[in-house]
Amino acid sequence: MKQPASGRDTTEIGANLQGSVDGWLASVLSHSAEIGQLLRAPRDEQERRGYRHTLREICQQPLTWMETAAGMDARLPVLEGALRHLKGSGNSGTMILTGSGSSVYAGECLAPALQAVLGLSVRAVPGGEVLTHPEGYFPSAGPCLLVSFARSGNSPESCGVIDSVLDNAPECRHLVITCNRQGRLATSYGNDPRVGTIVLDDKTCDRSLVMTSSFTNMVLAGRLLGMMDDREEYRASAQGAAQLGGRVLMEHADALAAVARGPYRSAVYLGSGCRYGSAREGALKMLEMTGGQVKTFAETYLGLRHGPMCAIDESALVVCFLATDPIARAYEMDLVAELNRKKLGARKVLVGRDLPADLAATDDVVIDAADLPGGSDESAPLVDALVGQLLAFFRCMSFGLRPDMPSDDGVINRVVEDFAIHRRS
Repeated sequence: MKQPASGRDTTEIGANLQGSVDGWLASVLSHSAEIGQLLRAPRDEQERRGYRHTLREICQQPLTWMETAAGMDARLPVLEGALRHLKGSGNSGTMILTGSGSSVYAGECLAPALQAVLGLSVRAVPGGEVLTHPEGYFPSAGPCLLVSFARSGNSPESCGVIDSVLDNAPECRHLVITCNRQGRLATSYGNDPRVGTIVLDDKTCDRSLVMTSSFTNMVLAGRLLGMMDDREEYRASAQGAAQLGGRVLMEHADALAAVARGPYRSAVYLGSGCRYGSAREGALKMLEMTGGQVKTFAETYLGLRHGPMCAIDESALVVCFLATDPIARAYEMDLVAELNRKKLGARKVLVGRDLPADLAATDDVVIDAADLPGGSDESAPLVDALVGQLLAFFRCMSFGLRPDMPSDDGVINRVVEDFAIHRRS
């Protein structure tokens, strides 16, 4: 099921992205039979089947990306203040991107590019690790900026991490990027000059259990940290990502739905650099939305050979996010060719630009990202995440689960249940 680019007029997609969310969704459902059938259902049926929020939040993303990029101009003083702290002393600074679950994967999508552009040490660290082992991650000298990502800002770690660092590393500065203006993270530090806060538009604060719009929009907001000197290019890259995301929804959603209904019970997600972060996010989405019925993991292409390849049997789904960098891509294509040669995996979904025709097997799905903004991978996690969300959503529906709340037994919740935050003396 190879899917060549159809060449749908990007002007048409761009025009549809200029209106309301409802107008955009109408455009999507008119092109995708699978999405159209679900979105046309009466609201009470959507609620009964438990997908009303999730599907809308997945499909609205291209429009929200453009809105987020346009709205970041008003947040420039907060970003400038955070970066000024890192660069103002003349010492080499450290930026730590933190969060929990999907939120730290947002940091993983950003860290490689931010380090390359800013010339600073940038690393993504789970919020739990900051709480338990701060000495292993914070610099012993020089300025430090802790960037905290959170959808709701109400999980125990959200404020626990910042409170701990404010007490134990008072010279560190903080930047909060969140989607919930009523959350504890957004409301707790207004009087502390060490903490700057950016709250994204309310429509990015997903009502579904899983993070979709919130994830991609926080990644997009964080990208501006590395593009402060070229904000026009920042907005152009967001528009390009939105057009490509629109193409995925209109031209590939039906093929992804067909793949999602396959017989596989495990899924492997591969990515390199910033796209390893989106591979991790894709794996988590599938695991969450199937209530753990599909076992998943993410790995780098070169890391797969060192043991994890044994987990790819003949019934596994393999999702490949392929880099644009020629050296990284050469390694990645070698690995995909090896999987083909060894007949590992039932089917593959390949996402990348200008992929060779012989890279895909007969039943594989190819999503051609030929119009990836700027010809680089910095914007790719937005589209990768969208592909992963669609696969997870349709797999969830095929199991008869409710995407808005796939964990009926309450094992996982939209906001992590409260637990004790143990303070260091």
